[in-house]
Amino acid sequence: MNKQSIYGLTLDQLAAWLEERGHKKSRASQVWDYLYRKRVKDFADMTEVNEASVALLSEHFVIHTLSEHVKQQSADGTIKFLFKLQDGNLIETVLMRHKFGLSVCVTTQVGCNIGCSFCASGLLAKSRDLSSGEIVEQIMKVQHHLDAVGEGDLVSHIVVMGIGEPFDNFENIVDFLRVVTDHKGLAIGARRITVSTSGLANKIKDFADINLRVNLALSLHAPNDELRTRIMKINRAIPIAKVMEAIRYFINTTNQRVTLEYILLKDVNDQQEHALELVQLIQEWKMQDEVNVNLIPYNPVDEHSQYQRSEQESIRGFYDVMKKNDISCSVRLEHGTDIDAACGQLRSKQIKKESGAGADQAAMS
Repeated sequence: MNKQSIYGLTLDQLAAWLEERGHKKSRASQVWDYLYRKRVKDFADMTEVNEASVALLSEHFVIHTLSEHVKQQSADGTIKFLFKLQDGNLIETVLMRHKFGLSVCVTTQVGCNIGCSFCASGLLAKSRDLSSGEIVEQIMKVQHHLDAVGEGDLVSHIVVMGIGEPFDNFENIVDFLRVVTDHKGLAIGARRITVSTSGLANKIKDFADINLRVNLALSLHAPNDELRTRIMKINRAIPIAKVMEAIRYFINTTNQRVTLEYILLKDVNDQQEHALELVQLIQEWKMQDEVNVNLIPYNPVDEHSQYQRSEQESIRGFYDVMKKNDISCSVRLEHGTDIDAACGQLRSKQIKKESGAGADQAAMS
């Protein structure tokens, strides 16, 4: 049986675990410092921690559960990592360079069952959730890469927008957020973290009640039920009205702004009438500036050839409608367009490549 990742425990959970086994709770802070400040890669390097505590941790936990399988680097500095998990599954993690700092996009599930018809992440169905430790370790793997480069760079921002639906893995996501925001560890500010959801209404409310102060983004992508159901099958179960009611609850409970993500698909959802319909959908929030519409140019996927990137004229036109109606709006800057830009694309290609190689070897034997 594989040992549990030490990264999966919050500081309080680690302290309680040690105390239950007769060790001082204070040891947890020492271990935490070695993991997240000194960033050691082996329990043996925790030289100032009591030897018995180190031995106990080594017996029950591991530091590494991910190994680098493929790494792609873009001309703009974006790096896409394909990590292999202990069970052989592959996940994607992306490092992006911005003027405001270094952002990492993490994956939360092996595959995705949400079924967005334009998305590469859902090309392979969900096989399991990632543990909180596997999610935290994605950040640590990227930070270890930056440490090896030796320029003193630190991960400053996190977006939970990789493969999978984060709120379908709710408890592990919450533990992950508690770990990376802890001031004794990585100390990444909650306002520098954004979690994206396709619209699991009940979980949006639960997230509001926990009030971690983390940013929320909703993958909306359509202004009406007919169109959203056509491109996002989850809308059959959770229609827009129910999602908007949950967003209203989140805004009222947390007093935080919400980002509405809107991927622009040529001649599908990018026309002036769609923009005006979106204005009507969210007009209750425009005066308080409680929502921001983030327009996203589409990264084409071979398996979803029915969708194409919107023309620049359509993107500008959609943006102009938002601004003329006093809706806060932005167009997402693109990263990694010269590599497998779409989320899940590298993983899908690699699995196909390796499956093909295995079939060829079987045919030859």
